Amino acid sequence: MTVGLRLRRRGKEATFRFYEELSDYLPETARKRDLPFRFGPPVTIKEAVLAFGVPPDEVDLVLVNGESVGLTRRLRNGDRVSIYPIFERFDITGVTKVRKVPLKNRY
Repeated sequence: MTVGLRLRRRGKEATFRFYEELSDYLPETARKRDLPFRFGPPVTIKEAVLAFGVPPDEVDLVLVNGESVGLTRRLRNGDRVSIYPIFERFDITGVTKVRKVPLKNRY
């Protein structure tokens, strides 16, 4: 499965991985594996997540190349993006850049 927005002949590519229940939004063949995402014009992580069919409101932590970032960060060629849902057992306050208060702390 390759998802792309406005794919250009010499487009850029990032690699996404969706963890735990977020992978349920993906086709079965795309779960628990790295997924290429091709893009041409600048695109945010939120736009890419939506293109995969995953609701951004379910995302609690985003790591790009091992660094915590927000959903508004623009993708760069070669980025490795890890998308995580709510953490049930770990407090990610101070780590996540997706929102001020992690989803776990909202309930």
